[in-house]
Amino acid sequence: MEDGKELSSSSSSNPQKLNKYACACAIVASVISIIFGYDTGVMSGAMIFIKEDLKISDTEVEVIAGILNLCALVGSLCAGRTSDYIGRRYTIVLASLLFLIGSVLMGYGPNYTVLFTGRCVAGIGVGFALMIAPVYSTEISSPSSRGFLGSLPELCISIGILTGYVSNYFLSKLTLKVGWRVMLGIPTVPSLCLAFGILKMPESPRWLVMQGRLGDSEKVMLKITNTEEEALLRLRDMKIAAGIDENCKDDIVKLPEETNGGGKGVWKDLILRPSAPVRWMLLAALGIHFFQHATGIEAVILYGPRIFKKAGVTSKNKLLLVTIGVGVTKTIFIFIATLLLDKFGRRKLLLTSVGGMIVAHTALGLGLTIVRNSHEKVTWALVLCIAATYIYMMFYSIGLAPITWVYSSEIFPLKLRAQGASIGVAVNRLTNAAVSMSFISIYKAITIGGTFFMFAGISLVAWLFFFFCLPETKGRSLEEMEQVFSKRSSKPQKSSVEVQPESEF
Repeated sequence: MEDGKELSSSSSSNPQKLNKYACACAIVASVISIIFGYDTGVMSGAMIFIKEDLKISDTEVEVIAGILNLCALVGSLCAGRTSDYIGRRYTIVLASLLFLIGSVLMGYGPNYTVLFTGRCVAGIGVGFALMIAPVYSTEISSPSSRGFLGSLPELCISIGILTGYVSNYFLSKLTLKVGWRVMLGIPTVPSLCLAFGILKMPESPRWLVMQGRLGDSEKVMLKITNTEEEALLRLRDMKIAAGIDENCKDDIVKLPEETNGGGKGVWKDLILRPSAPVRWMLLAALGIHFFQHATGIEAVILYGPRIFKKAGVTSKNKLLLVTIGVGVTKTIFIFIATLLLDKFGRRKLLLTSVGGMIVAHTALGLGLTIVRNSHEKVTWALVLCIAATYIYMMFYSIGLAPITWVYSSEIFPLKLRAQGASIGVAVNRLTNAAVSMSFISIYKAITIGGTFFMFAGISLVAWLFFFFCLPETKGRSLEEMEQVFSKRSSKPQKSSVEVQPESEF
């Protein structure tokens, strides 16, 4: 009933109108994702020059590519509790400083050891960034705009990846020893700017409630909502979720340690003895994070030049240009997805996305197999490989790419959200590392075409998992998610929530 009131009220105050201040906060917070995306995209081209300059083996290339994700796993596991202790805003500052240090080390990079160390430091920053940006964006947004604002970090990752690809192309014209070092050192500047700029932003109102700082939370809510009534109704729901009397008018209240981010009881409620809805939430979050990378996106982004080279594109400049096209496709379709998420919902876009990925992987595997088994250049197979890669990126970007971060950051209860999201990111990075560090070895064992047939099979399993295990969350408040993930109450609740706004007109 309380959630119905919230939706009814926001309906009468035009909930479809995007709050500009909340949007600006989400954009600034998402800059950290641009830095991470750039680091991922630029490394795909930089590896070509690093291998030539430092005279390293394919195995060392795999390690330098994948170590970032293993270190990100560590960072993500630390990020949940860190953000509960020091707040969402200062966690973004910490992530920026880690990127700054990592970029300096990689840009200096006199040898493989220093490059490896810088990559590790940046990786820890990646773990923090991937957890905190979607959580912060989700916690400051309203139900009607959460899909858009929550997907901004993924859009910014794509912008960063594209920027990295473009940098590859233009900086590759520098000398061998200078070019790749400039590529990897560029994030130093935006990291420093973000570390200072983020201090001008407000703290997450939900984190403030979790600390008992109700007065500060109300001030932030009045800025990120369109009406005072909407702010107070949403603040009331946050109080209830944090175990505070909804009629409490105090600016500061004392909360038990297990509620205010002390961490006690969180792992018990999340892992050891979770309720049925929380168990389902955890399964959904871990599953969507696992399949985001198990379906092969890292192979396409990180090893795109190698894939196109196997398909028959031999010139370095042409390899980098075709790879830039992949980045452009990804950015365009993620932008489209941000506009569609709150209109069509998570499930429809996700199932459409993965269905298209299955077809694209199959076509790419077929094209690469034909090229490999032909003794002369097969132009149509080359075209098929390039087209299939672009189509794969299009379908991935329209659904699985942004929805992974929106969905996993919106489904957990307030007390469990940061650490639940951090576990999801840890699985995400572990899977990413496994793919990026094993791709070359796998395609050498089963051929590169066989590898993409394997990704098609994994994508089919992902489609089935999403169909049976992920309920729709469009339009639901964050405080309502436990009902969404309750088998007995989710369907009736959905009906009442969707119908009630209609009665207002």
